[in-house]
Amino acid sequence: MTTQKIVAPTADGLAQSVLAAQKASAKGGLPPVHLWNPPHCGDIDMRIARDGTWFYMGTPIGRPALVRLFSTILRRDGDAYVLVTPVEKVGITVDDAPFVAVDVDRDGDGLIFTTNVGDTVTAGPDTPIRVVRDPQTGEPSPYVLVRANLEALIDRKSFYRLVDLGEHAAHEGAGWFGVRSQGAFFPIIPSAELG
Repeated sequence: MTTQKIVAPTADGLAQSVLAAQKASAKGGLPPVHLWNPPHCGDIDMRIARDGTWFYMGTPIGRPALVRLFSTILRRDGDAYVLVTPVEKVGITVDDAPFVAVDVDRDGDGLIFTTNVGDTVTAGPDTPIRVVRDPQTGEPSPYVLVRANLEALIDRKSFYRLVDLGEHAAHEGAGWFGVRSQGAFFPIIPSAELG
């Protein structure tokens, strides 16, 4: 009978597993995390702050390539965020959304967002924009869906650009101010609340 040594997950170990999985896959692109179902190995002391900064053991991860690597294996399982490799799954903490949309451009009928980790996504029916308003202050928090239950908080300057591109339109029987992308209208605020 052999005993298996239980090893606590580390950021270096996760990075090595991801690099090995990427080398084994000749297809490129994002790893197929939706297909991986390894055992949950516990939580790791990794946190994504609301501003998009990734922390490991309380220290910001200063290497953008490493942050990008980790972002490619991020998955949301219910309300939990996990980093997934073919052999392990570990929980991490996300303060708000795991990504931040740091830029937006219009290309024809599409609004194209770029995230802090280099992803690009065009808002549309399958990748909607939503705005949550703080019930106390009314301050908006806008988000765009990047991929499979993972959203990006739209940063302030990009949100102001959306407002500049906005229009008034009927939405669910009421007048709303919002934006259009790929034929879909995304409400921001009821028209009646604008002065």
